[in-house]
Amino acid sequence: MAEPVLSVRNLKTYFSTRAGQVKAVNDVTFDVYPGETLGIVGESGSGKTVLSLSILGLVPDPPGKIVAGEVILNGPDGPRDLVQMNEKQLRSVRGKDISMIFQDPMTSLNPVYKIGDQVGEPLVAHHKADKKAALKQAEELLRRVGIANPSKRVKEYPHEFSGGMRQRAMIAMALANNPTILIADEPTTALDVTIQAQILELMQAMQRDYGSAIILITHDLGVIAGMADRVLVMYGGRVVETGTADEIFYNPQHPYTWGLLGSLPRLDAGGEAQLNAIPGSPPNLLNMDDQRCPFVNRCKFVHEQCFKGFPEYERLSDTQKVACTLSTAQRKDLGAKELASTGALL
Repeated sequence: MAEPVLSVRNLKTYFSTRAGQVKAVNDVTFDVYPGETLGIVGESGSGKTVLSLSILGLVPDPPGKIVAGEVILNGPDGPRDLVQMNEKQLRSVRGKDISMIFQDPMTSLNPVYKIGDQVGEPLVAHHKADKKAALKQAEELLRRVGIANPSKRVKEYPHEFSGGMRQRAMIAMALANNPTILIADEPTTALDVTIQAQILELMQAMQRDYGSAIILITHDLGVIAGMADRVLVMYGGRVVETGTADEIFYNPQHPYTWGLLGSLPRLDAGGEAQLNAIPGSPPNLLNMDDQRCPFVNRCKFVHEQCFKGFPEYERLSDTQKVACTLSTAQRKDLGAKELASTGALL
């Protein structure tokens, strides 16, 4: 297997508040390989967005801070730990080696700058292009992402673009320097289904053309099923399960993953069929107790061992591992029954 382009090791990002410490990302480890799409799933508050901001050094300090871990970027200049870089050094990486599509393009684009200036900014910053050349390249980038009449559009402001066009402009900006890694944080949120499909196809085309790796952060398991090669399942700031997309969808091993899959709506369900829900509420990350599994308050299969520390990862294959105190035999039996009862089994 090729060397990973990005290696995250034991990353911890905490936020200090008057009420205590919020462990938003708690001891997360994973690799990203060239040309692959890594999906990161989990409900709101599971730590997905903070993880992506931590990789790029964009966590606001204060109140947030990376308190431990490494983020190793492997590139032509050799391995570099982004956690140890200062702000000036990080600016040389952002938009060049790693680009990000943020969750809300309306608030991510500067409302007082024209689209062309913003799309061309990475070219000016990293390649010292003059503004005229950068504007010309911005036109080409907008054309590449499917925006009609780009010579006119580069002179417009974000409020003159629709939601789908703003998202395309964000992608154009992210693609300006053909990054090694593209982080997409909920790239299709608030877009209609047709535009969603176009945005995802655009990202896949970019990946085919340039061989970039994609970190796709979303709560939409349908998008993950169609896009991801491997999947990280996050809960309470931790990775509770990881595996290939097929392993996560057809052989899930963690009770939280069972709950996620069971809550998906099905087209073949009757008109009066109710959606299944995971009982309880997401965990309070404030002063999180590391001496137990974060899912204990919502898990149907909780037992005494679950309160004796976060479980050790059990490796089930070369690509799949799970953090659960249930035995392999128990998970096989209970998982099949749980998924069958919720209609999640195909």
